[in-house]
Amino acid sequence: MRKPVNRFSPINPSSREPIYRQIYSRFRSAITDGVLAPGERIPAARALAKELGLARGTVDTAYALLTAEGYLQSRGQAGTVVAQGLNVQATRSREAASLSPVSGAALRQKSPVLPFQMALPALDEFPRKIWAQIGARCVRATGVAQMANPSAQGLEPLRSAIAGYLHLARGISCQPSQVFITSGYRNTLTLIVHALLHPGDRVLVENPGYPPTRQVLEYLQIGVQSVAVDQDGMQVTQAINDSCGARAAVVTPAHQSPLCMSLSLPRRLQLLEWASREQAWLIEDDYDGEYRYVSHPLPALKSLDREGRVLYAGTFSKVLFPGIRIAYLVVPLAQVERFEQVAQTFLGGVPELTQAIVATFVTEGHFARHIQRMRKLYGERRSAVVKGLSNALGEHIHIDAQPGGMHLILRLTGPQSDRALVERLRHAGIYAEALSECCIGAQTHCGLMLGFANIDSQASAERLGQKILALL
Repeated sequence: MRKPVNRFSPINPSSREPIYRQIYSRFRSAITDGVLAPGERIPAARALAKELGLARGTVDTAYALLTAEGYLQSRGQAGTVVAQGLNVQATRSREAASLSPVSGAALRQKSPVLPFQMALPALDEFPRKIWAQIGARCVRATGVAQMANPSAQGLEPLRSAIAGYLHLARGISCQPSQVFITSGYRNTLTLIVHALLHPGDRVLVENPGYPPTRQVLEYLQIGVQSVAVDQDGMQVTQAINDSCGARAAVVTPAHQSPLCMSLSLPRRLQLLEWASREQAWLIEDDYDGEYRYVSHPLPALKSLDREGRVLYAGTFSKVLFPGIRIAYLVVPLAQVERFEQVAQTFLGGVPELTQAIVATFVTEGHFARHIQRMRKLYGERRSAVVKGLSNALGEHIHIDAQPGGMHLILRLTGPQSDRALVERLRHAGIYAEALSECCIGAQTHCGLMLGFANIDSQASAERLGQKILALL
């Protein structure tokens, strides 16, 4: 049974209107406006009188009047509720709707997932049953200590699990103390800036690149200098020649965001040499490095770091699901103490229960098996989507060849605004992102970015491709 609610404006003791009439008026308005729903329990007269500092008889009088007029109904020991069958307003104000009691399903209701939605793994293939079982076990194991404030750095078992996974899967040798749990990439980047940079510092970023990187840096008053990319990733020679005292560089070595090529080994070594020589920092955003289809996943840039200049940013959003809001950062050993100090102010936003579920999911081997399954599945779905879109769109598009990742890039062969096309697609219920939105300065790339992980067949891709064709 829901708890009784008290949602009406405060009593005005200086008003000429009797207090019992004020209580009556406020309840009546709440009922007729739909703020209090039929069947909803209201506070007991004694409880409300105590809360408002009134004599109980005053509240009893107001309740009696509301009951006599049919607004309330007494149910004995079950309390007093709003009467059923009242003709209340069908439309609530936004504020009233936000205060109304809603079911758990309504609270979690979201807009539907659109075809080709970016940054979205294959949610239809996620092992929800295993996840639910682990979640139930973790809830039952919750004790007093687990209900206190979480550690700013993150749950130790999860940090240990991540360190072990990175050692085996990404070639990164690190200790659990070097791992910091964050609530997403933006939170990770913000933590790095607060720990290592100062307003006015300059940072090298890829162009085209991931727009939130530039947005976060600029918001934190960090200067951004763009560096072009080619088939081998960031043009490091240009970056070094134009660096002019840059304090850091943000790179996506495994799959450049958004073009998906990999940073070549000579350029990786060149970038590490520059960072060591200039005492600069390299921020490696490894957002989906697990998903490479032409060969085994490449070792992380961090695995080549011998001078402690690379900060490795990973996430569970792409490999599990975005709603989990858990990411992590691996910092150089010499910087652990500094990050611990900063984390006390800027971290601590990830529920410990969720961290415990992820830690168990990893340590029991489910995570590694899930990655293996998804790598195979995504390779199959990528091929199916490419064939389906090619059949439907033919000469109107060219699909970039990419070694990995979770999205495709469709180049438009005719002169057309990718941003305008994205708007038309969204209105038709198809998700896409404009490649030009990723460019800094003059637009050098035009096309559509489409996530393929949730497209389950070639036939589905072909049907969607026909809808896209109609909007070209």
